[in-house]
Amino acid sequence: MSARASRDSAADIATVVTSQKVREGRTDEYRRWQDGANQAAREFEGFVDAEVYSPGVGEENEWVAVFRFSGMDCLTAWLESGRRRELLDEARGLFEGPPTQEVLQGGSPARPATDVVTAVISHEVRPGQEQQFLRWQEKTLLAQEKAPGFMGSELFKPVEGVQEHWVVVFRFDSREHLDDWLHSEVRTKLLAEGSKYFTSYDVRKVGSAFSGWFQFDRRGGAPPNWKQAMSVVLALYPTVMVLNLTVGVGLEKLTIREYIGLFLSNVLSVSALTWLLMPLVNKALAFWLVPSRATGRKEQVLGVGLVLLGYLVSIVVFGLITHQIW
Repeated sequence: MSARASRDSAADIATVVTSQKVREGRTDEYRRWQDGANQAAREFEGFVDAEVYSPGVGEENEWVAVFRFSGMDCLTAWLESGRRRELLDEARGLFEGPPTQEVLQGGSPARPATDVVTAVISHEVRPGQEQQFLRWQEKTLLAQEKAPGFMGSELFKPVEGVQEHWVVVFRFDSREHLDDWLHSEVRTKLLAEGSKYFTSYDVRKVGSAFSGWFQFDRRGGAPPNWKQAMSVVLALYPTVMVLNLTVGVGLEKLTIREYIGLFLSNVLSVSALTWLLMPLVNKALAFWLVPSRATGRKEQVLGVGLVLLGYLVSIVVFGLITHQIW
């Protein structure tokens, strides 16, 4: 297995992204094997989570597995373990060729939003051309930001003494938009220019199946946890109150059992947050939530003030409504 590693010492989370082309007709065997590998990884210290992404429609049978650990030492212990070597030996006949992997340290732990597709591109940079490569990447990012559906990009530097590859991870809101960018005339010209700085590059796509409530900043990063919590409460409280006063009352009249009613309310509230309210909150408070925009004290104070005002208005409004009802 070829290993490609990148590192950003600013964060502790270590991630390995493994791409493997499964032989035709052996998908079910691969699924069972991957489930076993995921379970084995969970038993190792520092395990955070694991995700498996199936190929997109019309694409080759290339599967991507992502493992996250709480630190590079923990991830390395898993990658170099005897248990993992045994698993790789068991799966030798499942793949058309050797799997490839990128090991990344750092980056934002936030999940991308619904239908986001991620491209992982590793570059073998020419010796002595690192600064020129970085400037070219910055130029590429500026062009990407104008592309429809672009959501964010992160650059991972090589790990000294481990691997020399540089890895870029960028996200689009759909596979169509990603493919449009990858095959665009703008990117073709940029690649021709960048070929002076790297000898080869490798592209793989990872589709995300999980819907998050916060989008990546275009230059990487997500809102701090305390801002995320405040924003979710801002949308969650009125959602729960409205559902209690409408759906909850209706379910009570229908004598629906409480545990079933609670489940239905949770489904409705999470759906409303994910597809309606949180996108609106993200847009309205972008000046405060997006790390690259919330750089001054004025933005920080204004954002907190608006959220607290939203809390107060919600409490007053629902206080008056419930007082009139009951």
